[in-house]
Amino acid sequence: MAEIRLTRMEQGQTKIKNVPIAVTPEGFWCCPSPVVFQKSLKAQNPLNKPKPSSPPPKTSVQKKPVSVPVYERRTAAAAPSRLVLSDDQQCSTAPERPPPPTSSVAAAERGPRPKIESLPKKVAIEFGEPGTCDMKVILLGKQGFCVKLSVHRNVLTEKSSFFSEKLSEQSGLSCLQIGDCEDVEIYVETVGLMYCKEMKQRLMKQSVSRILRILKVAEFLGFGSCIQSCLEFLEAVPWVGEEEEEKVVSTVLQLQAEGIGVNPVLKRVSSDISNVPKDTLSQIIDLVLKSNEERGRREMKSIVLKLLRENNSLPSYARTTDICNDTIYKSCRSCLESLLALFKQAADPSEKRDPLAKCIALEADNLTWLLEILVDKQAGDEFAAMWANQQELAVLHAKLPTVLRYCVSCLSGRLYVGIGRGELLPSKETRRLLLQTWLQPLMNDYNWLQHGCRSFDRKVVEEGIGRTILTLPLEDQQSILLSWFQSFLKSGDSCPNLQRAFEVWWRRTFIRPYVDNLGNVGVSDSSILAKEHD
Repeated sequence: MAEIRLTRMEQGQTKIKNVPIAVTPEGFWCCPSPVVFQKSLKAQNPLNKPKPSSPPPKTSVQKKPVSVPVYERRTAAAAPSRLVLSDDQQCSTAPERPPPPTSSVAAAERGPRPKIESLPKKVAIEFGEPGTCDMKVILLGKQGFCVKLSVHRNVLTEKSSFFSEKLSEQSGLSCLQIGDCEDVEIYVETVGLMYCKEMKQRLMKQSVSRILRILKVAEFLGFGSCIQSCLEFLEAVPWVGEEEEEKVVSTVLQLQAEGIGVNPVLKRVSSDISNVPKDTLSQIIDLVLKSNEERGRREMKSIVLKLLRENNSLPSYARTTDICNDTIYKSCRSCLESLLALFKQAADPSEKRDPLAKCIALEADNLTWLLEILVDKQAGDEFAAMWANQQELAVLHAKLPTVLRYCVSCLSGRLYVGIGRGELLPSKETRRLLLQTWLQPLMNDYNWLQHGCRSFDRKVVEEGIGRTILTLPLEDQQSILLSWFQSFLKSGDSCPNLQRAFEVWWRRTFIRPYVDNLGNVGVSDSSILAKEHD
């Protein structure tokens, strides 16, 4: 450990405090954080106010500033700073302690004390060994302290294009001042890194956020080897959380805009292959559909569905909607073909049906999961049409035991619920065909669904069926509901309860015509409509 002088300047009076700092293996410094400086000041005076018993300062004389040229470097990606070039005389002759007070100064001392916040700087720090160095760099920070670095000209010109350019403009320059530094701590550390032979090891224990700060200053100083080391660090280290990832990507993209090669870092979040989304999504869906392990399959289905829902929340121009839909419908057709083959195999009396039960349930579950994805994407109308046209599958359904076929009726119920909620908007012909093909098989399996299927919600399905029926023309409503009426009288609770839909159809058929023809006879249209929605 080495020591630095921490100077507290208050109306010309200087107080020195020794603060330990870490020194790199190469013999240079590692800048303490600004919090150390602030704590040091508070330890001297917790209220940050002058003590009433302290004597008045003996001096307030300041040397008149020497006129020097000012150069400004404005870079969007770097911390804004103001550069001042100074000759050797100005830097080397600046007294560390002011001269004894004169009479005019003594008179000024009797005036009111200036406010603490109006003083120019609070903390002054020096790094390096002036006896072995041939140049000074002064950093003026916005945090309320300044730093003087004793450095070597050849090191700065070799490592930094910024310093090389400024020092070549004035060959005899021995002092360079950078003002309004937003991150003095990182400026000091970056200059210190110019002395490091193994920069990778020096950066390994740093956090990602600190590396981004170093990268910003290194880009401003034109410190190429540091920029490369920071990019290698960012390419290899994990990024924790979405917020940190966004910071890394935005910083790296700024460097890319300035012509700095950053592709290895960006490859973590982007790919050069154009068809990756389609091929990868197809592979992921196939893996889930072919899985037989119950827990892993259930969890991966949930994760994929959640991620696809997040994708649906993006603006339309940022989605791959058509590619995704084509991939999902391709999987739907494959599952339907497999389900039909299994039904044909199960309908054969010579086949053993026990192994087929799990396969049929698996394919039906696959189709239900794919339907959920399409519903979230508002693209399930085609699925409804595909399922409504599975007449061969519906015929085979009647030939199988209920234990093998009931899971297929769950899929039909989900379609009715989707139509009843407005999640699906198939055509009138599709809705009619869907009810004609699959409503009777569902009623045949209804008793088993209520008692043997834990995921089956009777009230939700009954409401969906009723609303789907009521979307059809009145004649179709009558045909379907009278058939249900007959089945319900025979089966009771073993049949869906569609009484609410039946009441709406009844009012539409027997009450509304008279209201329309006779006008207000005690029952208004609004009251009928209200009852339809009860």
